[in-house]
Order: sequence, then structure tokens, then C-alpha cells
Amino acid sequence: MTVKLALDRELHQLTLFAPGGYSIGLHIRFTSPLFMFQTYDQSWQDHYTENGYVLRDPMVAWGFSTTGTIRWSDRSLPDPFSLFKEAAKYGLLFGATIACGPIKSRTIASFSRADREFSDEEISAIEGIVLRMHDMTEPPEELTKAQIEALRCIAGGDRIAAAAAKLGISESALKARITSARIRLMARTTAEAIQRAKDYRLM
Repeated sequence: MTVKLALDRELHQLTLFAPGGYSIGLHIRFTSPLFMFQTYDQSWQDHYTENGYVLRDPMVAWGFSTTGTIRWSDRSLPDPFSLFKEAAKYGLLFGATIACGPIKSRTIASFSRADREFSDEEISAIEGIVLRMHDMTEPPEELTKAQIEALRCIAGGDRIAAAAAKLGISESALKARITSARIRLMARTTAEAIQRAKDYRLM
């Protein structure tokens, strides 16, 4: 099973658990996630973004300081900007957040519903899904020398033919190296693979 198919299956399960939507940032590095999945109502997403709420979101702050699970209704959560009240106006009345992974590659995922609190069993099941997603999207520790050379040529502006000639290999061999790098980096395009390789400091 491909990583994409496995992720799609896990995301489908999360949709069933969280009818109010979810926001999942996998492997947050330098404040940006490597993968982001959101199903909250678009009006809330727009409102959240336009007002820069990520800088005031109590669940983001909690997720970077703690690992585990927590309900949004937990009285120990500080919410000085009343973000939970604001979210409730958009139907996000009950929720839970899961945080896992090392601080240098943290995953933070929040889930919502409008009718009731999540049960302990539901939170446990959701946590298991998030942990699996975190593990399956773990960035590679290294690329092969051949993959790095191929990506560097393309990143430097060479076209396929020129890059192949520079490396002394056939065009099909160059394409194979690029394809294998894309697969390893879980990138849809060569440009995305190059950017991820740079983000992961692999080239």
C-alpha cells in the first residue's frame, strides 16, 4: 500500500470521528508543517487565518509544550484571547487535540464536533490514527548520492537532457533517479521534492 493510500484511509476514519472537522499539521519544523490537512468549515479557516489566530491559539501553544491528548474544555488550558468562544460561533463547540513527536518535528492535530464531548475511547482511537500518520510521514534521514546529484542539477536550472549529459547518464536513468527521490520524499512533483530535500537539509 502506498503512503498516499494509507493516509487517505486514515483521514477517512478521522472524518467519521470528527464531524465538525479537523486540522492536522504533521512534522512541524521551523513553524511550518510538512503536511497539512484541514476539513474545518472554510468560513472558520478564513476567519482564523485573516486574524492570525495561530499565534494566539491555546491548542498550538499546548501542542508545542506537551505531548499526549487533551479536550478543549480542560480547565487547565489558558485561553486569554477567548479563541474557544470565537470558534464556537462557527460550530466548533467540542474538541480534542493530540500532540506527538519530538519538538523539532512535532505533529499537532485538533478535532471537533458540535453535539457532545469526545469520549475517552474516541480520543484514544484518534490518537492511534495520528500516531500512525506521524510515523508514516517521517522524513527520510538521507538520500542517495545519485538522487542528490539529480535533484541538484534540476534545482540549478538544467533540463533533463542537460542534466543527464552533465552526469554522464541516460535521460531515462536521470528520470529514474528523480522519481525515486520523489517517492522517498513523498513529493508529488520534482519541484516539491527539491524543496523538501532543502527543508530536510539533505542537499
